[in-house]
Amino acid sequence: MKRVIFVFVAALTVYACSSSDDSTGTTNNGKDDFNRGELLANIADNIIIPAYEDLSTKLNNLEDEKNIFIASPSETNLVTLREKWLSAYKVWQSVEMYNIGKAEEINYGFQMNIYPTTVEDIESNVSSGTYDLTHPNNNDAVGFPALDYLLNGLANTDTEIVEKYTNTTSGDGYKNYMSDVVNQMNTLTNTVLNDWKNGFRDTFVASTENTATSSFNKLANDFVYYFEKGLRANKVGIPAGVFSTEPLPTKVEAFYSNENSKDLLVAALENIKNFINGKAYNSTATGVGFADYLDYLNNITQGEDLNVAINNKIDDASAKVLTLDASLSNQVETDNVKMTEAYDALQKVVVLIKVDMLQAFSVSVDYTDADGD
Repeated sequence: MKRVIFVFVAALTVYACSSSDDSTGTTNNGKDDFNRGELLANIADNIIIPAYEDLSTKLNNLEDEKNIFIASPSETNLVTLREKWLSAYKVWQSVEMYNIGKAEEINYGFQMNIYPTTVEDIESNVSSGTYDLTHPNNNDAVGFPALDYLLNGLANTDTEIVEKYTNTTSGDGYKNYMSDVVNQMNTLTNTVLNDWKNGFRDTFVASTENTATSSFNKLANDFVYYFEKGLRANKVGIPAGVFSTEPLPTKVEAFYSNENSKDLLVAALENIKNFINGKAYNSTATGVGFADYLDYLNNITQGEDLNVAINNKIDDASAKVLTLDASLSNQVETDNVKMTEAYDALQKVVVLIKVDMLQAFSVSVDYTDADGD
């Protein structure tokens, strides 16, 4: 779904003007000379690119293990293949929000993590043996969710799942489909990573101006959009029934192995906090991030300390999430109040980042909000 430009209006004090004319982010009235280029360089060099490199490594490991399983389907090899899938899926939580550059161009996220997966489409593709995995109609039949079904949902036991791959009638179809899905994920990820490392990084870092298409503005919107829609709504709100007449426990992430659904949510929240604070990927090092920009703006306006407020609300939401069952489906079915409480805590973060933070940055929301919040 393409974003629709939406004019954002809020009756809050404007912290920075909306016209920046150099790499330091200096505005026309001289109030904001924060170095956006340094912020973008830290995010590109120490957060985004290392995360994509790790994902590429994890997907290479997944592809290697997939080849082993296809050559010799067994319960032991199935368990190891699942471990590689889950390892890559957790790293995916660290790159999913960066829908910018090549990722946006090729609809990368749509081909990696649309859930719930559509079993009928997968089974139809396996049965026919003829499919175009890049076609939008197959977005719900590829990526991590499709592998979740192929590795965990084909049958009730590991023995029965392995039999699906050794069956003389259907085995080759499942093997080929799994292989094609994994290979596509690896290819797409390398396409995005190579673009970052061969030109786009420099373009990204240089785009510091305050316009609808500048790197900083798009990155800020990607952050807010992902937190509001990808994390708060998709991972928690939709399964909890916030947007429907009743809870929808089958719509959790990693449904067929949903003892991992909470872990994926925890990983996503951890990445959110690291991102806003400029913390390097898989490192204790910290560089310039949104938190530093907010601190700078607070210093020149003596306004609300949004950095502290946002971090505190993220911590509150994380505490609520940690009380949930390992299986979010089980949580929805046994005590959905805890899920809705986690959603409410996440929504408090949304208000701060979508209203106060974007207002402070003088960045307008670039997507249409249709869920009534």
